[in-house]
Amino acid sequence: MIPRYSLPEMAAIWSEEHQLAVWKEVETLVVEAWAELGVAPLVAAATLRAAPAVDTGAWKEREKVTNHDVAAFVDLLAESVAYGGEWVHYGLTSSDVLDTAQGVILRDAADLLLRRVADLFDVVKRRAIEHRDTVMIGRTHGIWAEPTSFGLKLATWAFELARDHERLRNARAAVAVGKISGAVGTYAHTPPPVEEFVCDRLGIGIEPASSQITHRDRHADYLSTLALVGATLERMATEIRHLQRSEVGEAREAFGKGQKGSSAMPHKRNPIASENITGLSRLLRGYASTGLENVALWHERDISHSSAERVALPDASIALDFALVRMTKLIDQLVVDEERMAANLVSTRGLVYSQAVLLALIEEQGMSRDEAYRLVQRNAMAAWDDGEQLHDLLAADEAVTLEAEALADCFSPQRFLRNSAVVFDRLQACTLS
Repeated sequence: MIPRYSLPEMAAIWSEEHQLAVWKEVETLVVEAWAELGVAPLVAAATLRAAPAVDTGAWKEREKVTNHDVAAFVDLLAESVAYGGEWVHYGLTSSDVLDTAQGVILRDAADLLLRRVADLFDVVKRRAIEHRDTVMIGRTHGIWAEPTSFGLKLATWAFELARDHERLRNARAAVAVGKISGAVGTYAHTPPPVEEFVCDRLGIGIEPASSQITHRDRHADYLSTLALVGATLERMATEIRHLQRSEVGEAREAFGKGQKGSSAMPHKRNPIASENITGLSRLLRGYASTGLENVALWHERDISHSSAERVALPDASIALDFALVRMTKLIDQLVVDEERMAANLVSTRGLVYSQAVLLALIEEQGMSRDEAYRLVQRNAMAAWDDGEQLHDLLAADEAVTLEAEALADCFSPQRFLRNSAVVFDRLQACTLS
């Protein structure tokens, strides 16, 4: 991922230095396992444990000779120990190291993403409760529907983030596995206790039936989950972009001192963070597709997945990390224009209250549903076309015999929110574990 969208903590997890450090840890634990089994001398394990990290520059130079990244690493690691270099990589195939180390790295990446999702959830939850009574127009198909509150809108985001957090926890458990089972997964040269020792010390699970690799449905699950979290962020971003439109103006991204919205038009305040997050979410869906393509490999393994996931796994993790942090800041600083929301609600000329009138005509006036619907619809269309107030048109309609107070009550936003407290009770009780 380009530096522009890379935050330090996630970038460090996927750095070459960290990758080589985890490879070394896997190789060291294997020798320690052999030593515990009485096969390798204890001094070989101790010497390897004390060996310096493999230099990334030297590793790349050696790979030019070996044309094999793990072989180059093993050569340098074995050369760096004063005693017992022959035990480095003993009984292993490259994927024993690569996939086990990748299980560790993916676990750490998922843990960071879980923390980011939790941070965003907390901010969205706080702002939802803050705006539980901030009345606004609810829209369906982009058209006025019925009154809602901005807090209710945010509550739907919070609960979706809670589901994302649970999905990500499950994906973490699936992908945080290793294998030390040899060239085709038969344990021909490394008995299962070696694998158990290594994976236990690393704090990851074991692929119960590996081939040469841990199976890529796990990685597809991880990438698909990241794409789904990205879809949540895009839903939020899309809503903010619509609310910030000049004609709507109900919410907008914070605009910093000295910030410029356009190189040409000084008046511009654009929803750039939301648009940026929307674009990154598109990338995540592409990486998810790549993950699915990587599941079906030839026989016990080929390497058609390798080049793709060397890009997809780190870049997807880094992109989502960036998007989550950016969205958290966006929501925390989001400017909510309550006066504009109220003014826009008034501008509907009462059309958003049509269902309340429909139900009152059925319940209190005894009309059939179709008769009541047609009556309200006729007046609503006149309000649309002539710019009049729906309440006034209905009050003048001889077919409406509702009491004036009953008709007026239909046009109260509070009527539409009277049962919404249950959502906030549920939200208050919702915590991420």
